Amino acid sequence: MKRTANKVVIVTGGALGIGRETCLLLAKEGAKVAITDVLDKEGKALAEEINKAGGIAKFWHLDVSKESEVKQVYAAVVEEFGKLDATVNNAGIAGADKPTHELTEEEWDAVMNVNVKGVFFCTKHAIPYLKKAGAGSIVNLSSIYGIVGAGDIPPYHASKGAVRLMSKNDALIYAKDKIRVNSVHPGFIWTPLVEELGKKDPQFRTKLDSLHPLGHVGESIDIAYGILYLVSDESKFVTGSELVIDGGYTSK
Repeated sequence: MKRTANKVVIVTGGALGIGRETCLLLAKEGAKVAITDVLDKEGKALAEEINKAGGIAKFWHLDVSKESEVKQVYAAVVEEFGKLDATVNNAGIAGADKPTHELTEEEWDAVMNVNVKGVFFCTKHAIPYLKKAGAGSIVNLSSIYGIVGAGDIPPYHASKGAVRLMSKNDALIYAKDKIRVNSVHPGFIWTPLVEELGKKDPQFRTKLDSLHPLGHVGESIDIAYGILYLVSDESKFVTGSELVIDGGYTSK
């Protein structure tokens, strides 16, 4: 039997990178996947790709920083697929890379609105449907920089640290409802977001590889398999946990 057979899963930020690989893998393993993103072209193309391959997926435009949109899309997904079993809160941005004292309020808020409020809104509006289903899984994408610092991108670090603790606290709140809440902490993964960060430095990839004891950065599929585990019933006794997938980065 496929690992996520008969499950309905929402993936935010599902059009590219980790989100895209997660949608592909969940669909391959039998889930009905709701792809959500602000990138309409890429999201629709991914849904089409999954459906052509024999999976089940549909795209919805979603800006997770807007609660009204989150409420509307989560309701639409349940109307389309009949229920909700899991939400993968993956949407996120890096934000301005400046020292803390040089950041503007707008730059700080831009990251918090997506990375923290987005997780809050998606959790808030998933919970009633997960309760109705009798159980569920919430997977929140944090980062190694929700655990350790790197001396850069202050709002990103703050946001991912918040997601880590939100996950643990919600795990306690909703354990009685058989709703599991866990965070995933990727190391550097070669996604469009990371690639964009390194455009100014031709040695960027080599430097990144050297930071990881395994000798290289990760791929999106490495994270997708971790998410698949947390969505599946294989992780039925796992909640409030941090799944670190970082090539050994945080072991140093």
